[in-house]
Amino acid sequence: MDAHDTTGTLEEALERLHASRPERLGRLTNHAPMVVEALAAHGQAGAVHRWLDLYRPKLEDFPTPVAAVTRANWREALGEPHRADWIAYFGHALAEQPWRDVLAAWWPRLLPGLYGGSTHPVIRVGHAVRALEAGESAPRLAELAHGLGYWAARHRPVAGIAPLPAAPSAAGSLDAVPPIAEPRGGFPDRLATLRRLPLWAGDVTDPDTARARLAELVRAATHRYATHGHGEATMLVHAATAPNAVLRALGSLPRELWVPSLRAAWTASAAVTAMYATAEPVAHVPAPGRTAQEVLERALAHGDEHVIKLTDTALDVGDERALAAALHAVELSEPLVPN
Repeated sequence: MDAHDTTGTLEEALERLHASRPERLGRLTNHAPMVVEALAAHGQAGAVHRWLDLYRPKLEDFPTPVAAVTRANWREALGEPHRADWIAYFGHALAEQPWRDVLAAWWPRLLPGLYGGSTHPVIRVGHAVRALEAGESAPRLAELAHGLGYWAARHRPVAGIAPLPAAPSAAGSLDAVPPIAEPRGGFPDRLATLRRLPLWAGDVTDPDTARARLAELVRAATHRYATHGHGEATMLVHAATAPNAVLRALGSLPRELWVPSLRAAWTASAAVTAMYATAEPVAHVPAPGRTAQEVLERALAHGDEHVIKLTDTALDVGDERALAAALHAVELSEPLVPN
């Protein structure tokens, strides 16, 4: 069990949520599984069910199966967004094999489609992996099945992106990302217009270097939210949380997958930056003036799912600039339950 949650609260919450579909309104993500894992991981298990009760109106019932995904037809079913049958497929796989083996087999198949579902599927998988690393249980295994199934259903590659020169650092390369020409519509529409990105860390071949660069990217993207989050308070969160999900999964993956994971995570973070670019950064980022625990409590009181998830990543980064980014998200975002 998770060292921060020996009560079984996370298990109870996940069991509640597995009766719900991964999305709502046909396109918006169900963030609840990710949030409850983040709260439990940071010692807030006592708040999990209270938060979930507030989020409950956003949940929709699990969809009716369409047709079973099998070893023979999975390629044809990849990227079919309404195929919740993928979740059953991964449930069977995880019942037959160790979860790390299933993850290792499917990670390279799913990684090229990291960008579907606004990167939420890989984020959900990252949370599920962290929970399983803390302690295995049937609900946590089921959560990995739901995350992988969501990723397979929303699998969407990107192609035809011309490489641009990059700065030596992740922060400098994010600053060098050119905005898309026509920033209109939702994530899929904007992704379809993406044409150019800096090729940062493209020369990395060593797994340990890849892991270090990925941590650098997470830190840079989190810090950047403190100065650029006003460009789009919700969507720019994913420039940090998507690569952090990949970083969380690395330790459970074979080392030969670390370099391609870095490249996919960079493309995701840079793509979000390009699609939701802002013209000017804020001139000054105030010091947070709060401890990490106080920042987490403020995010929880605010309640917005993206605020909590960015705070979760900011706590992983652990410095004052990251905490300031989390507080900036609180200021920019609508609370879960408006006052």
